[in-house]
Amino acid sequence: MSNIKIQWHPGFVAAMDLELAENRADLVYEKEYNLNTKPLEIDLLVIKKDKDVRTVNEIGWIFRGYNVLEYKSPDDSLDIDAFYKAGAYASLYKAYGKVSDERKADDITVSLIREARPDGLFEYFKRHNIRTVNPHRGIYYVQDEVLFPTQIVVAGEMDRKSHMWLKALSGKMKKQDIKELLEKIEAMKQKFDRELADSVLEVSIRANRHVVNELRGDDSVCQALLEIMEPEISKIKAEIKEDDILCAVKSFRDLGASDNQIKEVLVKNHRLSFAEAEKFL
Repeated sequence: MSNIKIQWHPGFVAAMDLELAENRADLVYEKEYNLNTKPLEIDLLVIKKDKDVRTVNEIGWIFRGYNVLEYKSPDDSLDIDAFYKAGAYASLYKAYGKVSDERKADDITVSLIREARPDGLFEYFKRHNIRTVNPHRGIYYVQDEVLFPTQIVVAGEMDRKSHMWLKALSGKMKKQDIKELLEKIEAMKQKFDRELADSVLEVSIRANRHVVNELRGDDSVCQALLEIMEPEISKIKAEIKEDDILCAVKSFRDLGASDNQIKEVLVKNHRLSFAEAEKFL
């Protein structure tokens, strides 16, 4: 993996929204929910509008009214301390209601999500007789030593087609995985879903540059990537152009040029209208 800093968490929030898309109307998302002081943040808080509604996606089958989700990127470990920290965040969330016992303990759940199976954590569970059950591929319910219903979601073990979004948050994607991800995004019709998917794709591309480089000779893949990433590319180009114009204006002012003279140069050299040139003065 390259030294480029990958922002995994925005991709995770987008991926969870897409994973639970069939129940979007039933859920409220609070990303980076601030518990009290800045360091105490829940990665994602999912609130069910009606706690009796069951989510379609099995990741949400454990959900109750208030659901604390903690995400560990491929670079982060999920050890016993991280496990208890997530439980502590849920406890603080329960304690910080507006009135005493506003948030019921039996209405809170905890989910810890990671790409790879945290073998060290499961070894700890085994040594300390903490039971887990595995009702679905990649999903483990922790039966003991928890205050709230708790699950560990191992994205790498889940079905690729059913959980494409979470599985895309990995540095182990293959060429076929990238192609299928692009095909799924291209088929999307809803603008909001497309924007979420683009967030996941951006993370996946950064984490799998070696695979993307291998696909450069595939014209259909290159075209799809360009179309999907075009808004971001356009934004970068616009920022670069704006910086160039601002530098030019400063240089002209240093040379003693008048506003009218500067406007005329901007219109001629940067193909701006007089109204657009006016904004840079």
